[in-house]
Amino acid sequence: MNNKNVVLEVKNLSKLFGKNKVPAFEMIKNGSDKREVAKKLGVTVAVNDVSFQVERGKIFVLIGLSGSGKSTVVRCLNLLQKPTSGDILFEGKSILSFDKKELLEYRRYKVSMVFQSFGLMSHRDVLENVAYGLEVRGTKKEERENRAREIIKLVGLEGWENKSISQLSGGMRQRVGIARALANDPEILLMDEPFSALDPLVRSDMQFELLSLQKKLNKTVVFITHDINEAFKLGDMVAIMKDGKIIQMDTPENMAANPANEYVESFINSVDKGQIYSVKHIMQTPSCMIRIKDGANNALKQMRDHSVSSAYVVGENLELIGILTIDDAMRVRTGEISIQDAVIRDILTTNEDTLVSDLISTAASAKYPIAVVDEDNHLKGIVSKAAVLSSLV
Repeated sequence: MNNKNVVLEVKNLSKLFGKNKVPAFEMIKNGSDKREVAKKLGVTVAVNDVSFQVERGKIFVLIGLSGSGKSTVVRCLNLLQKPTSGDILFEGKSILSFDKKELLEYRRYKVSMVFQSFGLMSHRDVLENVAYGLEVRGTKKEERENRAREIIKLVGLEGWENKSISQLSGGMRQRVGIARALANDPEILLMDEPFSALDPLVRSDMQFELLSLQKKLNKTVVFITHDINEAFKLGDMVAIMKDGKIIQMDTPENMAANPANEYVESFINSVDKGQIYSVKHIMQTPSCMIRIKDGANNALKQMRDHSVSSAYVVGENLELIGILTIDDAMRVRTGEISIQDAVIRDILTTNEDTLVSDLISTAASAKYPIAVVDEDNHLKGIVSKAAVLSSLV
């Protein structure tokens, strides 16, 4: 990993609760697990020798069951809990070396946290809640309210600025919590199971909202969850924790293909594979592709040679124009219509990063394979109905 892209680095982080930490470390060093340490010394090993790096602008997800240590890790990242050993580097500098002023600056300007319980103030309206961090920072009222209005609009709550918190649904309250965290314009957003209290439909909406916001704002996110589907949907990198340790850390695709052990495999077996794989993993090169200047005879020859009944038509620079069917190519050859009129231009397209799960309904009703194009409409490949459905098995 290129170090200039790393905004946050955790090195050999451990967090123990209890009085006998030194002998507890000795037991761990000699191979004892957290249960043995707790039974003999009364020390809780919450986090045990955890290391990872988070790239700027990426979403890093920590996943594990209750008691795995994931929430303790995230609370160490802003020193809500002080590590027993190890180090945490922000842009190459240890936050453990910060004095009181530096730590205050770090918490006010560099990192913000979103909690599962929202943490909103019922006596303040939406605008006041979102602007609270800026108020604490000492920002003038007009400036902080203008900034709060911008972020409220960004999270889809425009028009709700003066509503009380009690008037909001759970999903709306979490949007306010995210808006409050974003109002400070932090480098890093720490999110501790922020969507777990929401019903499934609202939760899915909030996941999409987070991905949209992250794409627009390019924030670095450390996200905590116990839901493997959520982890794989959101994470650029995912780390699975058990008993205070990271068991495996990888991209969702690599982890799904190569689970480190049975524990990881049992997690992954419950995942919705459509949330793992994107179009780039299942697309194919079109077997029959012609330029519009090639004419009907060449199109028919290409279709015959490749045993297909349609061809993808592209321009000089491989920009997608449409599809030519064998029936229409025959009509062009007989002079009934021109090749310009014969090309079907209103066809379904997608991009390489689209999740397979988002293509299911489209693919089911598609008459032709879906064309995969880049932002300049260059043809990159095609996705068939069979490829979409078989990838979910």
